[in-house]
Amino acid sequence: MSTITERVQEVLNKIRPAIQGDGGDVELVNVDENNVVYVRLVGACAGCPMSQMTLKNGIERIVKQEIPEIESVESAE
Repeated sequence: MSTITERVQEVLNKIRPAIQGDGGDVELVNVDENNVVYVRLVGACAGCPMSQMTLKNGIERIVKQEIPEIESVESAE
């Protein structure tokens, strides 16, 4: 059985091509003991005003859909 961190990484790998298509990327930083995922948006996403929307409406929604025990996805910045 995969660890929760490995499962989150697999989901991020599925999302990554869409983010890279816009010139950005997402890096997994940590999954804490409360099942909160911390990611870092890089490249074009780093300073984009839409990055919070990408994080919450895109990345968090998909991660929670695939791994229901995840509480939230937050920016590691």
